[in-house]
Amino acid sequence: MDFNWRAWNKILHRDIGYLSVATVFIYGISGLAVNHIADWNPNYTRQKVIISVEPFTSIGKEEIIAEAKTKLQLAEDPQNYFRPDSSTAQLFYQGITYSIDLPTGNVLKEASPTRPVLFEMNQLHLNATKGFWTYIADLFAVALIFMGITGLFMLRGKTGLSGRGKWFVGFGVCIPLMYWILYLYS
Repeated sequence: MDFNWRAWNKILHRDIGYLSVATVFIYGISGLAVNHIADWNPNYTRQKVIISVEPFTSIGKEEIIAEAKTKLQLAEDPQNYFRPDSSTAQLFYQGITYSIDLPTGNVLKEASPTRPVLFEMNQLHLNATKGFWTYIADLFAVALIFMGITGLFMLRGKTGLSGRGKWFVGFGVCIPLMYWILYLYS
């Protein structure tokens, strides 16, 4: 009985591809997001809201905090407090900053909530969680290498590697090589 390596190649390529498809989407979407990190923050949105309340009459730290909690309906004390100048007080909460213009009562509320789903994808892609995910990411990397190699031998003849496939593989190798050479010598 002969070992049919081509049949096993197709079976393993197909099944490992099915197992990997969700992770391929996660890494692909996250890769697009983090590649453009200079243009936007793929993990957090930036929200700014102006709130108008009555002008503040207090001048001491504890009094300003108490007055702000009442006027802004805040349940707890801030994690930090700062006075950048005599007419401004800043209250810092988890993910939210209130900048209060004391004489006018105008408050700039700035928040940075996470982008749903994309934040989690980026955490997986960048292996921010470390731990067990490192092993999953390593297995995924091995699966990608395996699928790349087995994909070379999926087709035969003029559409396979010995035919037009060799030109695509050659061009595919040239793209990162040319970029690398240009990057090094420019």
